[in-house]
Amino acid sequence: MNVYDLTLEQLTERLAAWGEPPFRARQLYAQLWRRSATYEEMTDLPARLRERLAEELPIEVRVLDERTADRGATRKVLLELGGRHVIETVVMGYRDRVTACVSTQSGCAMRCAFCATGQMGLRNNLTAGEIAAQVVWARRAAPHLPAWTPQRVTNVVFMGMGEPFANERATLGAVARLTDPRGMGLGSRHVTISTVGVVAGIRRLPDANDQVRLAVSLHAADDELRSELVPANRLWPLEQVIEAVAYWRERTHHRPSLEWVMIDGVNDTDDQAGKLAAIARRLRAHVNLIPLNATPGFPMRASPPARIRRFAGLLEDAGVNVTIRDTRGREIEAACGQLRVEHERLAVG
Repeated sequence: MNVYDLTLEQLTERLAAWGEPPFRARQLYAQLWRRSATYEEMTDLPARLRERLAEELPIEVRVLDERTADRGATRKVLLELGGRHVIETVVMGYRDRVTACVSTQSGCAMRCAFCATGQMGLRNNLTAGEIAAQVVWARRAAPHLPAWTPQRVTNVVFMGMGEPFANERATLGAVARLTDPRGMGLGSRHVTISTVGVVAGIRRLPDANDQVRLAVSLHAADDELRSELVPANRLWPLEQVIEAVAYWRERTHHRPSLEWVMIDGVNDTDDQAGKLAAIARRLRAHVNLIPLNATPGFPMRASPPARIRRFAGLLEDAGVNVTIRDTRGREIEAACGQLRVEHERLAVG
């Protein structure tokens, strides 16, 4: 059992069984989530209690590898969680925000053609606490970002390894822990869940938390091409995904984001831009264009900058709000799954 898996009520019950008063649980919960403290740093707790916590409810978040880029504003780690899962987490500092990008699975079963994580397949699901513990690490890392960043985590995106809605219960459990006002207290509107288009998960999200934002990894605007790039499209065809996102928008009144990896000569054509514009207008969505981060298992390359600008211009001319994403950490293999693949390759070699 990871201590981050416990709600305040569960933690209170566990400590009561040890003979501890209720205020100890509240004290511990605040230390874990508000301060992101380790047991050694919780000097307001009795030493005997800290020793028992370390033995029976270990934190179990171990850094295997850490790299920095972008003048220290991007930090990526390979974390071992619970002594069994190896996953990636990234913290990115900007002038107006610090974003933690977290994983929900070790590996991924969606097998998107261009994604290093998809190429490795699914290894394990993470628990809610293991997902949320990555944000705890990010909060500890944020003060070491450059002084021109806020130096505190302001946003969390579920865009790391794995498909969040393929591990839906744990994903939503992590959101609940992160947004609990008694603990970390992160605003739900600062949390974004990214999905390849798991229709049932999209439709259930408003019932779980109608303030959490939604991003959909679209990458193609017709079923034929999308099924090649995103095999999950065969389970949830494009029209079903669009209808689910429209339902989410109707329930939440928030603008969805459509993610689009720009692949040279594949999905960067004028025809795809026109089809994407029609979808984006229908959903009143924002479009994020992301230059491909090449992986050994996908022999394509990123669209040239001029082509990306033209694609963006076509969308803007069609009345679509569009952003070309600031790609971070290319020199440290910060794209999803790349560091994990390298770690495994070196271990074998």
